[in-house]
Amino acid sequence: MAQETIGAIYRDESRRVLATLLRLLGDFDLAEEALHEAFRAALEQWPREGLPANPRAWLVSAGRFKAIDAIRRDRRCVSQELVAERVESIADDTGTVDDEGIEDDRLRLVFTCCHPALSPDAQVALTLREVCGLTTEEIASAFLTPAPTLAQRIVRAKAKIRDAGIPYQVPAPEERAERLDSVLRVIYLVFNEGYAASAGEALMRHDLSAEAIRLARLLIELLPGGEAAEAEGLLALMLLHESRRTARAGPEGDLVLLEDQDRSLWNRDLIREGGELVERALASRRFGPYTLQAAIAAVTAEAPSMAETDWREIVGLYDVLLRVEPSAVVALNRAVAVAMRDGPAAGLVLVDALLAAGDLDHYRFAHAARADLCRRLGRVGEAQAAYRRALELTRQEPERRFLERRLATLDRTPC
Repeated sequence: MAQETIGAIYRDESRRVLATLLRLLGDFDLAEEALHEAFRAALEQWPREGLPANPRAWLVSAGRFKAIDAIRRDRRCVSQELVAERVESIADDTGTVDDEGIEDDRLRLVFTCCHPALSPDAQVALTLREVCGLTTEEIASAFLTPAPTLAQRIVRAKAKIRDAGIPYQVPAPEERAERLDSVLRVIYLVFNEGYAASAGEALMRHDLSAEAIRLARLLIELLPGGEAAEAEGLLALMLLHESRRTARAGPEGDLVLLEDQDRSLWNRDLIREGGELVERALASRRFGPYTLQAAIAAVTAEAPSMAETDWREIVGLYDVLLRVEPSAVVALNRAVAVAMRDGPAAGLVLVDALLAAGDLDHYRFAHAARADLCRRLGRVGEAQAAYRRALELTRQEPERRFLERRLATLDRTPC
């Protein structure tokens, strides 16, 4: 058996295996060590013995036994009674590891990582690292944070979970409301990393966006109907964005802007499901910012073309969203919509005011938006400067190539 096959299984299954080992072992460090030991055993045994019928169950079982061995070797366990107690606490329900199980260990892990005892930044970083398997460097890039700082944040979060005895479980109904906002935020950040990767060669990481959508579906199944409205709004938002995935990149993986996308490639089933979820969430009157963003995405998805998009309705929805969740990024998106409704000059006034406030100085999309508006107005020098600033902040290769092409075109344009 080629190592590439085991590598593919690691990419597909390691987070699932880790989540189950965490449930069985109750300790991040022990579970992570057990995960790596299990895959080390797979590298030794599978080429000789063949691929097991259920690789995931095999890995969980192997990891469990490796953890028990580690506990027995742990010199900190000074008595046989303590060793026996720890080993006895590790349940053996590895035979129930399958795709159809009612309990989903990764959803448990998301709620654990989003516990209110952790800071918001720690919740996101820990979830992206442990649930989704992003490297510390990838998360640091997404947060515009030095990697060592991010690594320490994750270490402290794990220690907090261990020392505070935070349970590895989905919370009881009376605790869910407190935790739900954090869970939704984390799921959406996971989706965003998959839909528009923060760095690297690929424009998108479909595995992450698919995982976020799967987690949102499970969350909706878990929550009673009245509590699920905003989770439905989030799912709608992700489905509506995901519907355009095939059209967002060209044959060579280059970025294709919304205005240039082949709308026949958009997934109409996802658009239909997303629209129905938006309507249900709005009708509940218990919706929030994700549902409003989904409503905006629905208007875009249902329009035959950019020219036929109802930009007046989109600006109106952004006005409501700004009242519900005021932020510089929402204001920037509204400014772009105003530019589509009233012309680039009107949008540029708003973008310039946001940049002058300083909150978006390190946000590449703000400078890219300013560059595009200046380009449309024929203000070549300003457009060039804004494109260069956006390039300084861009770590994703498809975006970089797009910005470089726009800049090269302007460099050939007389000022």
